[in-house]
Order: sequence, then C-alpha cells, then structure tokens
Amino acid sequence: MKGTVFDIKEFSIHDGPGGRITVFLKGCPLRCIWCHNPEGLTGAPQLLYKENLCTHCGECGRPCSHDECQPFGRCIHACAGGCLSVAGEEVSSDILAERLLRSRDILNKMEGGVTISGGEPMMQSDFVCELTKRLAGMHLAIQTSGYADTAVYRKVISRFDYVMQDIKLADTQMHARYTGVGNETIMENINYLKNSGKKAVFRVPLIPGITDTEENLTQIADITEDFPVELLYYNTLAGAKYGMLGMKYQLPAVKNRNEDFTAYFKNAKMG
Repeated sequence: MKGTVFDIKEFSIHDGPGGRITVFLKGCPLRCIWCHNPEGLTGAPQLLYKENLCTHCGECGRPCSHDECQPFGRCIHACAGGCLSVAGEEVSSDILAERLLRSRDILNKMEGGVTISGGEPMMQSDFVCELTKRLAGMHLAIQTSGYADTAVYRKVISRFDYVMQDIKLADTQMHARYTGVGNETIMENINYLKNSGKKAVFRVPLIPGITDTEENLTQIADITEDFPVELLYYNTLAGAKYGMLGMKYQLPAVKNRNEDFTAYFKNAKMG
C-alpha cells in the first residue's frame, strides 16, 4: 500500500516523548488560516518555487522525459540554483517501515519512537494502519486534528501508544470561521479519546486574538479537564511557504502575546 509523505523529520524532540522520527503525511480536511504547513493541505505532490533563487534562464521550461516532471509542466531537475522542488512523494508502507526500523534501537534508547503527523493522518487511515503493523517494537504516536469519521478515528488511534490531539476552538461557529469546518465531530472524538484509556496530550495553538482569548482557553480547560496540555505559540514565519506554492496566506501579521496562558490549565506546559 502506498501513501503520500511530504517530510520526514529525523530525531525530533517536540513531537512526543523522547527522541523521535516524525513522518508528515499530505492531505488535510481543515483550512486553518494560520497553518504553517501549507504543503500538507492537498493530497497530491506540489511544486515549490523559490522565486528569490530564480535567474529566469528558462532551462526548466524546456521539454524533458522525466516522469516525475510531467505533472508540473517543467523540469524540476534543470535549475542549477535549486529554486524548484517537489513537496510530496508516494512511498509504500513496507519501504517506509524499513527506513524507520533502521533507527529502532537508537530511538528506543532515547525513550522515543515514531510520530505520524500531517496534514491530517486520518485522511490516509488505511496507509497509517498498514504502516503501524510493520513497526513492531517501536513506540508510536500520532498528531491529529480529530476531524475524521468516528469509526476511522477509533480504528486509527487503537494502533498508537500516544495520541497528540489538537483542540483549537471550543465554539463550533468560530471553529468553522477559522478552520473551514465545525468542531462537532472533533468533540465527539475527543470525548471518546478521554474515555479510551489511551495516553494522550491536548495541543492548543495560541493564535493571537483568535484561539488565545480568555473565553476560548477557559472553555478548552473545561474540555481537557486533568489531561496534559501543550500550548503552542504561533509561528510568526508561518506564511513564508505560501508564495512558493502559488497560495495566499490569509492571516494578517500578528505577534505572540507575552502572557501566562498556562494559568488556565491544571496540567499545561509551553511547547
């Protein structure tokens, strides 16, 4: 079985316990206006064009016979300045598992493992389940928005030792306004997770004026109860990749607020 991956981060220390390898899968049903991984939104590979490196020599526009270049109408190998690259590659579950298993011993010594992230991993649920079958002996974590059919959500998290569950906005209308979808299904899955016995952490992105308000954080604190919470400051460089993908960043320039947001939660830390 094949899936589409847009990045593999070696030895991450921010994507679950211990040292980890994080696999980023393409495709996401949400359209958060602050998303800092726009290359993870669509399921298909995308061309990244770094205009600042381009000399406009025209070499990439000449016909080529590379199969991987044909979807983009230009040769991705022709640029000597490296202004062209592709975000997204199809890979089989067995080949990806073989690569990840090479690091099993060292990751185990670091009390870490493999984290599956995105995009939204639930959009490639069959691939994720097939991959996890092949990763015996490794600690497995998943990062998810929770926006998935309840049966899919339950099947997928059953394969993991640790669930990193996003919770962005408690109000469903606000959630729809800023992410493109309501949060009813997410809340249903969160309730299941809380009662599943799975080890889990809730992750809250602190987007100035949107998710970091007193009202929203108070409501999220009620939802998360005594579960651990990670509070994630807004990435002020989030919009940098949009132009390279021919996309427009929707969130105006904002600055993180210097406040003690952990005061809302019983068991929170800043990520």
